[in-house]
Amino acid sequence: MQLRVTSLPGDGIGPEVTLQAIRVLEEVADSFGHDLEKDEKEIGGAALTKFDDPLPESTIQACLESQAVLLGAVGSPAFDRHPRERRPEAGLLRLRQALGAYANLRPAVFYPALRDCSPLREEIVKGTDILIVRELLGGLYFGQPRSIEGGLGSREAVNTMRYGEAEIERIARVAFKLAQSRRKRLVSVDKANVLECSRLWREVVTRVGSEFPEVQLRGLRRHVAGSEAGRI
Repeated sequence: MQLRVTSLPGDGIGPEVTLQAIRVLEEVADSFGHDLEKDEKEIGGAALTKFDDPLPESTIQACLESQAVLLGAVGSPAFDRHPRERRPEAGLLRLRQALGAYANLRPAVFYPALRDCSPLREEIVKGTDILIVRELLGGLYFGQPRSIEGGLGSREAVNTMRYGEAEIERIARVAFKLAQSRRKRLVSVDKANVLECSRLWREVVTRVGSEFPEVQLRGLRRHVAGSEAGRI
C-alpha cells in the first residue's frame, strides 16, 4: 500500500507526540511492506510565528493531497491577545472546513495495563468501552453572526448556534453505523427541552434511527449551562 501522510506537529507537546507517532507508522510500514511518503507542515502558533498565518496555503494543499493527516496540537498563551482570526485555533477550524472533517471519534477504553493511570478507581472504569461521536462543522464554533460589541464596561458578546438538517443527518448516520458494528446501543445527547437546535437535532436523529431498527436509541438531555446543541 502507498500512503502519503502529512504531519502537523503544531504547538506545545504536539511535536513530541507526532514524532513518536511517525516512528510507529514507520515501523508498521516496514513490517508490512507499505510505502510511506511523509510530509511535515506548520499549523497554529508555529505557523503564525513563521508565516503570520495559522494555516498557510502550503499546509492546506499538502493536507488535501494526502491520504491522512496527523495533527499534534494547536494553541499557546503567547497568542492569547491576537484577534480571533489570527489565533492558533483559527487554523484548526479552517483545516476542518477545508478537509470536510465533520465527524470526530473519541474512544474511551479501559486497558488493564493502564489501570494505575486512571484518576478513577479500577472497579469504576473496568470494562469501559465508549465511543463518542462529535459533530465538528456546525454549532457555536461556526455559526454566524458572532461578535463582541459596545464600549468598555458595557460590551456584549454574541455567538450563534446553528445546525442544518443535513449536518445532523450525516453525523447521525456515522453514529448509527458505528453502533451497528459495536453493541447496537446509541445515546444522543441534546437539550431539546430548551433549545430549538436541539429539538431539530432530536427529530432528525430519531428519524434516521428508524432506518436502523436493530440499534437501541436513547435520548439524554444535558443539564450543563452553556452546552451546545447535541452530541451523539
